[in-house]
Amino acid sequence: MRVAVVDIGSNSTRLLIVDVEDGRVTGELERHSVVTRLGSGVDADGRLREDAMERVYSTLADFRELIDRHHCDTALAVLTSAVRDAANGEEFAGVVEHRYGLTPHILTGDQEAQLSFLGATSDRDPDDDTPTLLVDIGGGSTETVIGRGREAEFHVSNQAGVVRQTERHIANDPPTAAEQDELARDARGIIEAGVPADRRHAVERAIAVAGTATSLAAIAQSLDPYDPEKVHGYVLDATERDAIHARLAALTLEQRREVPGLDPARAPTIVAGVIILTEVMTLFGLDQVEVSEHDILRGAVLSL
Repeated sequence: MRVAVVDIGSNSTRLLIVDVEDGRVTGELERHSVVTRLGSGVDADGRLREDAMERVYSTLADFRELIDRHHCDTALAVLTSAVRDAANGEEFAGVVEHRYGLTPHILTGDQEAQLSFLGATSDRDPDDDTPTLLVDIGGGSTETVIGRGREAEFHVSNQAGVVRQTERHIANDPPTAAEQDELARDARGIIEAGVPADRRHAVERAIAVAGTATSLAAIAQSLDPYDPEKVHGYVLDATERDAIHARLAALTLEQRREVPGLDPARAPTIVAGVIILTEVMTLFGLDQVEVSEHDILRGAVLSL
């Protein structure tokens, strides 16, 4: 069976086309990611903006051509924080379905977390009972999931994402130290309130998925062009993370766009992303995370 899944997130719109047999992914045919910033303005206005929706529609038109070219048996879309938070989210999902032929699933925060954990652990030993954190830093929210094997035991959607926090706290270019401190305090408070201390202290390792984590792994290796095989499984430690943060925060937006390994479209929000990741790692007492290319897209393939 050939399956296409589109993840319409707050910061990016992504496509995965795979072959599936007996509940396992047997081959990956296409993987694409475009920064569309659908969540721009949602935190302040409560609605998806017309220009943001048009960026997504343009991307979906390109993705639909690939889906048709590969003769997919099933095509669906998962829609996350920006859409579920917006007053016109249901209307937007209707356009996604009727114009582009994608069956839409507006995920709750809990569903988003469960699918992300399933995707990240799908190739791992299901009997490994090491308490594991899955962190997915998105545009509007950060999903934190704790589980063992492939089963999530705790999950929460924290309303701290790279688009949301950038819009709230960063006005200068480069961002000031005060702005970054405010952003860090905001993210820390949100995540700390969302995850009980006993849950945080029980975690022994972490997997990080989505654009912030994969970008940091690519920057660490100066990957140009981006190479998912070198990103998947990369172990990012706190020292390297902090060095990248210091480097990125000292640059102007235009200078960040030139950093090898960083998609230029992620340059406006990457500083917020690394700050959020830092706060998660600190709160969970982690000195490293493993970066994974297997995320909510794979989870959606296997579950939905």
